[in-house]
This record gives sequence, C-alpha cells and structure tokens, in this order.
Amino acid sequence: MKQSITVGEAREIVLGDVHPVGTEKIPIPESLGRVLAETVTSPWDIPPVDNSAMDGFAVRAAELVRASPEHPVSLEVIEELPAGRIAKRSVGEGTAIRIMTGAPIPAGADAVVRMEDSRSEGSLALMQVAVQRGEHVRRAGEDVQRGQTVLETGIMLTPAAIGMLASLGRAFVRVNQQPRVAVLSTGDELVDVDGDRRDGKIIASNTYSLAAQVRECGAIPVVLGIAADTREAVEAGFREAMTCDVILSSGGVSVGDYDFVNDVLRHLGSEMKFWRVSMKPGHPLAFGLLGGKPVFGLPGNPVSCMVSFEQFVRPALLRMMGHRHIFRPVVRARLSRTLRQKPGRTAFLRVIVTRVRDGLAVDTTGNQSSGVLLSMVQANGLLVFPADQAELAQGSWADVQIIDPAFWREWGPFSSMGEVVADRS
Repeated sequence: MKQSITVGEAREIVLGDVHPVGTEKIPIPESLGRVLAETVTSPWDIPPVDNSAMDGFAVRAAELVRASPEHPVSLEVIEELPAGRIAKRSVGEGTAIRIMTGAPIPAGADAVVRMEDSRSEGSLALMQVAVQRGEHVRRAGEDVQRGQTVLETGIMLTPAAIGMLASLGRAFVRVNQQPRVAVLSTGDELVDVDGDRRDGKIIASNTYSLAAQVRECGAIPVVLGIAADTREAVEAGFREAMTCDVILSSGGVSVGDYDFVNDVLRHLGSEMKFWRVSMKPGHPLAFGLLGGKPVFGLPGNPVSCMVSFEQFVRPALLRMMGHRHIFRPVVRARLSRTLRQKPGRTAFLRVIVTRVRDGLAVDTTGNQSSGVLLSMVQANGLLVFPADQAELAQGSWADVQIIDPAFWREWGPFSSMGEVVADRS
C-alpha cells in the first residue's frame, strides 16, 4: 500500500476499483436523472400517420396555385375534423375539410392552408394563399421511424427523454442502480445536532454534509451515526456499514492514539490501496476495498472531508451509476490577488468566481483553515493550486472546479476568457 501519493494517482486508483452496482427496472416518472442501462428503439413511427401541423383546411395544393388575397379560391367545406378522429370523407375537386392540429390528413388532401390564410362565407372557405404539396403537414415518421435507435445506453434521462419513452409506450425503463452509501462519523468529541454540547463537544456536521453530498450525486446515503473512539465501536460501525455498496467514514484516519480506522479496516480484511494523499486540505485519507466494496476513510475536519469527497468519492459514485461525465467542470479565471503556499501538496482553495468584463475573476473566501466550514458555504468553486508552485500572481490565470450548480444558471455560457477548459471526463 502506498502511503502518500498525488491527487492524480489517488484518483486513478479509486476509479480503477469502482464498477456499476447493477441495473433495475423502474417506472418512467421516477427515472429523471438516472442513467439508462438499455438501448431503446422505437416500435412504431412517430407520428404514426401524416397529420396537420396547423389549424386550417386540408386541401389539394394543385387547386390553389393562383390563390391570393385579391383572387381567393373558393372551396366547399365538407367536414370538420378534430384531432384524434379519422375523416369520413375524401377531399376532391373543389372541396376542403376543416382540420385541427394533430388530426390525420384526409384521403385526397396533400396540404393544409392555415386558418388565418382563409376566410369563410357560409359553407365555403376562401383560400387566400397558394400552398405547396406537403405544406403544414407532419409526415408519418418525421420525428421517429420504426426500428430507429432513440436513446443510447449510458445517457442521463432528462425530461425530454422521459417524454420520448412515454411516446414509445414505455411505462418502465431499465437504469443503473443507485449505490447505497454508508456514512459513519467517528470521535468521542462528536454529538448529534440535538446532543449535549458541554465539555467541549461539537456537532457531527460531517454526517450531514456527507449525506447531502451523496444525495446530490444521486446515490442513497445510509447514515450510521457516530462511533466512539474505541476499537470495538469503530469495528461495529464498519461491520454495519458492510451491508452497503460504498462505505464512508470521517475522522480517525490520522496517527493519533485514538485513530483506529486503519487498524480496524486491516483487521476486517480490507485491501488498503493508499493512506495519505499529497493535497491540502485532506492529507490523511484512506482508500481500500472491504469485501470488494470501496471504503473511504475521510479526514475529520469539515472542509477536508468535503473537499476529499469532491475529488474522489463523487466521481467514484457517478461512475458506479454509469454517468459519462464524472468530474466537476473546470473554468479558467483571473486571480484578484496573489496567492502563496508552501510547495509540495496540491491545494484546493475555497473561492468565489465572478463574471467581469473580460471573463471570470476569482478570489478566496477568506480563512482557508480546514476547520472553517463557512469557507465552503460561501464558495462556488475550488481553485487548484499546483503542488510544484509557491505563488500564483495577481492577474494570472488559474483552474477552478465549479462546485455550485447555481453558478451556471446565474452566469451562463462564457467567452474564451472564461471558458470551460475541462471536465476531466
């Protein structure tokens, strides 16, 4: 087992050891955001027959070649045809059928004149425009043809895709399963939100932030609560966690006298892949396989825990659910101030990206301590400070992982001065 490795090496190891957990068939109303696990082909043409794209009159185009507002062509209206009905009569010389949008084109007709391009006089309709054959007609199979592949395996189901499934008569669809993710916090100093905070106790915020991050990915969090700082309690927590597909623990992965996570995992037969990552925050981070299931020992500090999740757990969960794009998008932004660090570890700084006239600007949220959770609350991005650099000068460009989905709704697409440079997928 490697002890301290780079972020890239750690990510490669993690992603090499995670796989989809299986598939399931679910009702299509429940499939939004899920990843399709089958190829969907159409059993029929959509639309099934030629139909009208407009409210108007079904006509023979050849009869209207000279029609104009000054010289309208009079046609006898022999029937009214609503959507969902088949015409009882055919359109012949000198006749038309009033037709509604979506109604099948009657026999004999080959075009539709819009209602607004005509006027009525008793039982007659006066056509004021010439039309071409097929004008305002939606052809059978124009949208989808029978046997056509409509949805490919691996796409994420959107509202439009779900509507298409319904159009194909599909009440159920096969998707990749959502992994169940155990969330276990460790530490004698922790209490739940309604616990007794005397004697220096702190609320186990990691339980809630991790569960929320898991849920945001589309996976299912299984909160196991808090394990005390004893070998027995930690082992009991991990044994319960082994019923899930993925295991997350926070705290207890350092080298203190009460940090039992690594020892317990070894005792339970875990195949540990790495223990430390050359990053800040998040240096003490363990990853391995326990009973073939991915297990992450995340740091106990709130920011370290969340940042480590972003870099390793989130892409792992998305890959397990079959997503094609598993990394946060990265943008280039110009630094509002000079930033410095001690070289040796890749740093992930909590930052705020804003739009300026020439692209995007980025500044830190302030205090970058791994215990300052407010820095994550305020951030919409994580600036990647390369391990081999000591300084990033004011005005220079930096890579920023965008972690706030609302960022795109607020700022929209970017010019080349602030373009998305990678999503690492």
